[in-house]
Amino acid sequence: MSVLTFSRIRRPEIGSVALCAIAAAYLLLATNNTFWTHADRYFGTSKTSLLFFGAALYLALFSILIPMSVKYLMKPALIFFILVSASASYFADAFGVIVDRDMIGSAVVTTPAESSHLLTGSLAQHLVVYGLVPALIVAWVKVRHRRFLQKFVVNFLFVTAALFAAGGLVYSNFATYAYVLREHTDLMKRFNPTGPIIAAARYGLSTYRERNLVVQPLGTDAHQGGRIAQSGKPVVVIVVAGETARAMNFSLNGYGRETNPELKALGAVNYSKTTSCGTATAVSLPCMFSVYPRADYSDWKARSTENLVNVLTHAGVSVTWWDNNTGSKGIADLISFANMTKQKNSPLCHKGECLDEIFLGELDRKLSATTRNSVIVLHQLGSHGPSYYLRYPEAYRRFTPDCRTPELMRCTTAEIVNAYDNTILYTDHVLASVAKLLEKHQDRLAGAMIYMSDHGESLGENGIYLHGAPYAIAPEEQTRIPFIAWFSKSYQAVMGVDTGCLAKESDQPRSHDNLFHTVLGMMDVETKVYNRALDAFASCTRPDAGKAAPGYHAVDSQSIVNPVSGLL
Repeated sequence: MSVLTFSRIRRPEIGSVALCAIAAAYLLLATNNTFWTHADRYFGTSKTSLLFFGAALYLALFSILIPMSVKYLMKPALIFFILVSASASYFADAFGVIVDRDMIGSAVVTTPAESSHLLTGSLAQHLVVYGLVPALIVAWVKVRHRRFLQKFVVNFLFVTAALFAAGGLVYSNFATYAYVLREHTDLMKRFNPTGPIIAAARYGLSTYRERNLVVQPLGTDAHQGGRIAQSGKPVVVIVVAGETARAMNFSLNGYGRETNPELKALGAVNYSKTTSCGTATAVSLPCMFSVYPRADYSDWKARSTENLVNVLTHAGVSVTWWDNNTGSKGIADLISFANMTKQKNSPLCHKGECLDEIFLGELDRKLSATTRNSVIVLHQLGSHGPSYYLRYPEAYRRFTPDCRTPELMRCTTAEIVNAYDNTILYTDHVLASVAKLLEKHQDRLAGAMIYMSDHGESLGENGIYLHGAPYAIAPEEQTRIPFIAWFSKSYQAVMGVDTGCLAKESDQPRSHDNLFHTVLGMMDVETKVYNRALDAFASCTRPDAGKAAPGYHAVDSQSIVNPVSGLL
């Protein structure tokens, strides 16, 4: 019996135009489930308009593929589009995310340890079914190509006809399409493969633009004021940059579960109405430490201007950044930086990630040896998903059953929330431990702690998980964040902070805009770029202790919109 080998199987033949037509239909229908779900909701009862819109999209996609249907280019291009669409559709379908420029930026700077939580069996299965198999079919089939001149004419006619037909369909109900796309700017960002490709191109262009970026100095006039000069002991402020903690799961904000027992016992000041600058670390973290408020913030401005840690350094403050996350995003490039995940043989670390208690032993030792006014930044791993169950030790696994896999779709909503709440309970312990260390050393130090998360998290509300949604359409779960402060008695006495007054003002709206100026105020740094109106604690500083030293220049809240406009 003869053996039929693969090489003897006759390859099917197909014309280049026909293959483009099939590929366009596949991309439109097989890899855009989330897009169509949202489109159906946005169009409401206008089903005919939605049908015509889909036909116009098909014709537009077909007209994009046709010019690429030349020998040696066609198959690589189609395979590329299929693989991009398959990858993006998994994250869109599984987590409800949009692969936009910020999401691309976050993916670029992520660590192998962090990205490994997304490399699951479900992802592999999805990529095989929706990416690899159709890509292999495209590679296998034999494509018939016309002669060059004939192909040019035929392709031109098809593209022209497709574009005219698409234009006619859009024109037939232009008012509806204009309204939907204007009111729901996220829709086309969800469309595969154009959405992710445009996002990647935008990220690449912005990165190229920044290749020769020159960082402009900020706050070079900064100096330490009268209060801190007369303190008699080093003043230490610990800034804890949280990760993926949303305010609504903090019992200090009224959450039904007790997730903040230790901070509550310490009498920490909690600001219940605080919002973030962004919905992803790559955006929010630089914005938190930037002089620019969110309304005037851009990645370009942040990268081209010095930030909070630099202004503190200009004032003679010792500044240190300890990172248990994916880096400082350029913030700490000019100061002392330590990556906590590089520690070897620590029981708190596993596969390149460490529990946040990794900070505590080192912090205790540092506080024992501190002799200068200092700011220490602790960048947490916090509640970063989707592997919430890896963010807390067994002792803090209080809420069960908890989701024990990064494949959130395999868990119930209750299990996901339980795991997430355990991360908040553990963060409560870490923050309280930082406060207790400052309290331990208060005979020789005046210490305070300020905590803000970089952004929140979606836990399945409206089918959305994780974070990174475009800010304009981001749900409250991703933008409402915790903001907590604690002050040792020695700090209160030296710096004149009235915690009772702060508690009374804790329901006032706050945001990431406040961090820059609040920390400067906490360290009594006097500079022209300090904005007292954005210092969250300024109004609760005793007048006698808060009296400005000669040369101090406070500015009103409007003048900070572009504090370095003359430099850029």
